[in-house]
Amino acid sequence: MAIPINSDIVHTPPVPAATVMVVRDGDKGLEVLLVRRHANSGVLGGVHVFPGGKLDAADRQVPPGALDRPAADCLQALGEPELDLDTAVGLHVAALRETFEECGLLLGQAASTDVVTRLRAHTLAGAVFGEAVQALGLPLPVSCLLPWSRWVTPRVPSVTNRRFDTRFFVALAPPGQQAEHCAFEATEAVWVSPRAGLERFWAGEIDLAPPQIMSLCQLSPLADVAQVQTAARSRPPVLIAPEPFDVDGQRVICYPGDPSHSCAERAWPGPTRLIYRNQRFEPEGGLVALF
Repeated sequence: MAIPINSDIVHTPPVPAATVMVVRDGDKGLEVLLVRRHANSGVLGGVHVFPGGKLDAADRQVPPGALDRPAADCLQALGEPELDLDTAVGLHVAALRETFEECGLLLGQAASTDVVTRLRAHTLAGAVFGEAVQALGLPLPVSCLLPWSRWVTPRVPSVTNRRFDTRFFVALAPPGQQAEHCAFEATEAVWVSPRAGLERFWAGEIDLAPPQIMSLCQLSPLADVAQVQTAARSRPPVLIAPEPFDVDGQRVICYPGDPSHSCAERAWPGPTRLIYRNQRFEPEGGLVALF
């Protein structure tokens, strides 16, 4: 991953965002969807990521009756008592919207090709996503989203100078729908097992940013969608606030549980730090450390 290291402190507050690890049961077990961002993208160009993006103002302005669950449940699921209700709902809506925009999947719906096509036509014509879904007589299926983790970009950047406060969700791939990458933002949509994704990264076949590396590491021990859903429901979303520093000219990103991190409690099994070398972030101990 040819990413320049910039040690300047970023003083702007992080932008709220949402991303979705779309999962399904494949022939050989659990699979997750990755999209490759366009090389000209302003954020993580050329890198394989989970579909997602920043929270838009319209995402917050959804009438409670348009949801398939009470708005208060969205707030409770995120486990952030200080968060306002509109933002909690908006993050769920943003997750649905970004997944549809980036890979054409209408999560939480066994929707026909005709419905997906009509929704795409409405949104391409400038309709707000939430209103377009309602116009088709469908609720916004926020209940299909299970909060998984929360990643806050550090004030000292290691990958991008833009800061995000991103809620990661997991969701089951909707039956009967095909993932198709957005031609404007992405160049590929691919299903891989979490382990295969990490192996392809290590072999240099794809680029991954640290949140994707560590999230695939979390998913790799899980055999199927049922285990992912059980894991998501068994605990509140984990807060990940990476803390970067330099050692002998190399950038290190440490995570909760690392001896150099301010939080002593581990967030997950596996590595607690990544080191920038070979033009990418790698775990100490190599590929085997991720499993």
